[in-house]
Amino acid sequence: MNKKRFVYLDNAATTPVDSAVFKKMQPYFFEQYGNPSTIYSLGEKANQAVEKARGQIADFLKCSSNEIYFTSSASESDNWIINGLVSNEKKKIHIITSTIEHKAILEPCRNLKEKGLAEITYLPINESGLVEISSFKKAIKKNTKLISIMYANSEIGTIQPIEEISALIRKINSKRNEKIIFHTDAVQAVNYLNCDVQKLGVDSLSLSGHKIYGPKGIGALYIRNGISISPLIRGGGQEKNMRSGTENVPGIVGLGEAIKKVQDCKIKIDSIKKLRNKLITGILRDIPDSQLNGSLKRRLPNNAHISFSGAEGESIVMELSQRNIFVSTGSACASNSLSPSHVLTALGLSHEQSHCSVRFTLGKYTTNNDINFVLKILPGIIKRLRKISGR
Repeated sequence: MNKKRFVYLDNAATTPVDSAVFKKMQPYFFEQYGNPSTIYSLGEKANQAVEKARGQIADFLKCSSNEIYFTSSASESDNWIINGLVSNEKKKIHIITSTIEHKAILEPCRNLKEKGLAEITYLPINESGLVEISSFKKAIKKNTKLISIMYANSEIGTIQPIEEISALIRKINSKRNEKIIFHTDAVQAVNYLNCDVQKLGVDSLSLSGHKIYGPKGIGALYIRNGISISPLIRGGGQEKNMRSGTENVPGIVGLGEAIKKVQDCKIKIDSIKKLRNKLITGILRDIPDSQLNGSLKRRLPNNAHISFSGAEGESIVMELSQRNIFVSTGSACASNSLSPSHVLTALGLSHEQSHCSVRFTLGKYTTNNDINFVLKILPGIIKRLRKISGR
């Protein structure tokens, strides 16, 4: 592959492992490979590495290290907080979420509803892709147990008003015996937004390694002390008897180092945002009948989600990939689905508009030359695809 023409703009799907992160992981594959549960020195060194990473994540989130649990992914974390709360209840609970959550929230909610274990309220979004605070007041019931709202959307990049939502929940909780638990999926937010759980006012938060230049197959769940949920996996007693199974030590070390790098040398957000704005401006200027989806103001600095009327999204992705430009039509977890994006449908786009949409997500390795190359290639591709479709 010609590296000079390699442009990766799908960082919301996954990011490359940072070389410094990989270097920190290597010894735990080949040298310090002990089982953290063993009592001899090799195992103790592995255990120390696990606890160091736990502390790094806690330091980033501004919480106690005993509130951090390692998982295999943010999807697992999302499933755990939902199912773990329901398992501890003897009565049907009420869960409030939004119509644009990740499927890792929507699917377990759907499953619980089908089993008659929970009732679910799905809050709509406005034309900017935001959940309105007033909708929460109307949705809360006596048996509301959990509210789960994504911090930043993985498709259109909109940033939800998490602090405002938590303030409302605290006010409501002050008058309730059974408190409402507030969870946020912060997978896309960690690189760019303040994730201080005290400031956000959340009780639980999910994150993932491979979105922050760490390894795949590792995630974490913050659960505030005092919240009771059932164990995810029973057996060996790891993770304080909450998630049994031998720890993924290299992955945990990688996650800890990746989140430390986010904290110590924050990604050049202004630079990424400037390049993102250049991309959006250039596309809307040079390609007729194109539109930006979602709020520009309350948006992740690396996200540009564009609809190109008359040009099918998957065809655009394939045409760009032939020129070593890599983008996506939306969430990587749903990329094989022929159904229109549930996020874009909730935003009010028609099926046709949804299928004509492409997500560009920049990262810390994106350059000005990358954006110039995309702006040079993309107009011709759209023009050709529209001609083929008869437009």
